[in-house]
Amino acid sequence: MSVQYNSNSQVPVAWRYSGNQMKRWRTKANVSREELGAASNYSPDTIKSMEQGVRMPTPRVLDVADELCRAEGLLSAAKEYLHREKFPARAQDFMEREKDAISFWSYEVTLIPGLLQTKSYARALIENRLPLLDEETVEERIAARLERQAILTERKPPVALHFVLYEAVLRSPQVDAEQLRRLLEVSRLRNVKLQVLPFERAISDALMGPMVLLETRDHERSAFTEGPFASELSADAEVVSRVTERLSMIRAQALSPAESGRLVERMVEQS
Repeated sequence: MSVQYNSNSQVPVAWRYSGNQMKRWRTKANVSREELGAASNYSPDTIKSMEQGVRMPTPRVLDVADELCRAEGLLSAAKEYLHREKFPARAQDFMEREKDAISFWSYEVTLIPGLLQTKSYARALIENRLPLLDEETVEERIAARLERQAILTERKPPVALHFVLYEAVLRSPQVDAEQLRRLLEVSRLRNVKLQVLPFERAISDALMGPMVLLETRDHERSAFTEGPFASELSADAEVVSRVTERLSMIRAQALSPAESGRLVERMVEQS
């Protein structure tokens, strides 16, 4: 099975339905997006994205729209059916499989993996993504990302985790001494292995983007690959085999865990 996602896929039906109803009531009442936005303290573009189901209509905008459009509680009633998703739509199925993982293999070419991020690093990424997220969503996404890190220490039996980072990840301006020390701290856990792929050892497969291979308690293997606008989660044997081969080639070129630790330690000293 292979499921592809893009930035517009898997939008919750409740978002689309409530947004569509808000637009219908607003149009019927001859209320403009500008008027609704001013009354609820949102921009017209944000109102538009809520009406299109791209963003979740917030309780505040539903209550304001209900009053302005004289909907007699019909718009406000949608609040109990809406909930904010913890993760972007294209990552939700992967996060569900991650909860059942017994082994986890990851390669990153540009970013620190979410399971290894500090709060400040996660904030820098989430706050500056485009399109910009509202502050409430930013805080919820940060909290959800940190909650995922329970997999490092709280699973029984422990999950075997292996991370390979391209050197460019560590050289990013967002990576400070705190983040480097976090990598060292996690790498000392008994169930975690961390390797660094130096610039001079990079092979072509290492430049093709990040990937994750995980195995669940039912011994089902899945591969997850992600790009800036689309991602793919697949349990197809051919895809899993291909990702496994790429990961193996990259791991073979990477520094050993001990050598990788010494490299990160030197970077901490130089920072």
